[in-house]
Amino acid sequence: MKHTIFDTPGLGTLMGWISMIFLKLFGWRVEGEMPDTKKMVIIAAPHTSNWDLPYTLFTAFILKTGIYWMGKDAIFKQPFRNLFRWLGGIPIDRSCSHSVVNQTIEQFNKRNRLALAIAPAGTRTKVSHWKTGFYHIAVGAKVPIALGFLDYKRKISGFGPLIHPTGDLEADMELIRAFYKNITGKHPEKATDLAKIRK
Repeated sequence: MKHTIFDTPGLGTLMGWISMIFLKLFGWRVEGEMPDTKKMVIIAAPHTSNWDLPYTLFTAFILKTGIYWMGKDAIFKQPFRNLFRWLGGIPIDRSCSHSVVNQTIEQFNKRNRLALAIAPAGTRTKVSHWKTGFYHIAVGAKVPIALGFLDYKRKISGFGPLIHPTGDLEADMELIRAFYKNITGKHPEKATDLAKIRK
């Protein structure tokens, strides 16, 4: 695997210091530790603002970990192909939602390490439900789900407990709902109702 922004020699340490300074200036702190596992699906929630990405990256640098994300294969064409890959992007053909799950499971199967961040809401605007592709990916790839969060009310970012999916979507979602019910996004009015899910 080629270098990403997280493991480019010398850059990771520098970005870690920059991230610490930035978060401190804006009154933020990191809570929890990166789960001790080589592979995981990371829930990125709540997702209500463009600021979510930089805060997530700052948190990843401080915790000294690399986080990957999925993007439409169309954006990975030249001249931006190498740039987006360097930023942790993984190209996915999103023309079929079922295909996306299978493609992502394949990525987990062929890599020794992969921490993949997925925003279940799928958008920064308010939607009626979370998509559960993240759950089916975790089940299919046999990897745990890390509860990543950005709480703008308390100005805390980090990770909650690790969820090992049982295959019982409703039961596991109850645990996930319980964790996120007191987490506040930058724009609470855009947050998705976690009582509803789309299987």
